[in-house]
Amino acid sequence: MRVCFVSRRFFPAISGMSIYAINLLRQLVAAGHDVTMVSQYYGDPERARVYGGGPPPAVEGVRVIGLEALGEQAGGNFERDVDAMIETIAAEHARAPFDVLHAQYGYPTGWATLLAAERLGVPCVVSIQGGDGHWVGSCCETHRVAMERVLIYAGALLIGGKSFAQEVHDRLGTPMERFTIVPGAVDTERFTPGMRRDDGVVRFFYHGRVDRRKGVLDLLRALPGVTGAWRCTISGIGPDVEAAHALAAELNLSDRVTFTGYAEYDSVPERYRDHDVFVSPTYAEGFSNTILEAMASGQAVLSCRAVGVTDCIRNGENGLLVEPGDVPALTAALSRLVGDRALRTRLADAGLAECRRVYSWHAVGRQIAGIYEQLRGTEPATGIDPHIRVAPCRFRAEPHLL
Repeated sequence: MRVCFVSRRFFPAISGMSIYAINLLRQLVAAGHDVTMVSQYYGDPERARVYGGGPPPAVEGVRVIGLEALGEQAGGNFERDVDAMIETIAAEHARAPFDVLHAQYGYPTGWATLLAAERLGVPCVVSIQGGDGHWVGSCCETHRVAMERVLIYAGALLIGGKSFAQEVHDRLGTPMERFTIVPGAVDTERFTPGMRRDDGVVRFFYHGRVDRRKGVLDLLRALPGVTGAWRCTISGIGPDVEAAHALAAELNLSDRVTFTGYAEYDSVPERYRDHDVFVSPTYAEGFSNTILEAMASGQAVLSCRAVGVTDCIRNGENGLLVEPGDVPALTAALSRLVGDRALRTRLADAGLAECRRVYSWHAVGRQIAGIYEQLRGTEPATGIDPHIRVAPCRFRAEPHLL
């Protein structure tokens, strides 16, 4: 089968969705499919330094095409980039026809892929991811209309879990039966447990986008009250790196909190293995791939009762959960984990066993390929109005947050 996978702006190593894309492509190639990836990316060096960027990496067996998000970098002109994606998909289809198009993110990639699918007469699949599910559509009329059309007309809608599907249903009215639940997945051969230390110091680990919406500033505010012997590592880059450094200095945490910055993907498994507790005090996820990586690495997980988290973490069973933004509760939970080694071990063991059983890439890859096969040869939706009035939107000034 010929598959065109269209990826949202590429964040090497700090975006779970970029890693998800690479692993899915590897699974599809291993199953014998002919795959092309068209991926947006940031080329501006200053933006790339803060948010990640650069052309997508080569993936063995995949034709990879990088499209610099020129419109997005020039004042949030998403429409310009949508047009570029459509023309690129069409040119590749003319070279060798696709059987199915698959967009990662509903906007702008899903919108571009939906319009390309109608133009080419090829069915399309759209994966609704955390960012566009939580915020896109509530930001402005332009993006609300685009998201609604994607949710109505895509041949299939993939989403990480029931809680996230319910949020999209509540905000944009999409019938729940439109969604196919496809959970996150992790490479359990790459992410494996390390040796557990017994030196009396508990090592906390935050890894991912350094963004207040992921709760990193809440974590720093919680740390001064944590009892016992602990250290904390914050790994990654993002829009709030400077704010996090400033807050750590203000709270006199510099001797116990280490910022390690950008992490090459091959180095990430060892970073997990060097720690005991993964902390993700996030406000919302689509499905957290970093939590799965932590579970596969044998870490106890502390997160929040947030959309996209409660689908995989059950409080007291395979992790601990507090309310998003509740800093005192976060402090108490961190102190509890420092003081109770048996609890850390029990949570870590339960998470590891579940990860290996449920979140295998082999199973998830087969599920997605099966959806492609169901759509293969079917006609895409037609009569989609491609014109949407451009309205003011906060994301045009800060497009990296979309």
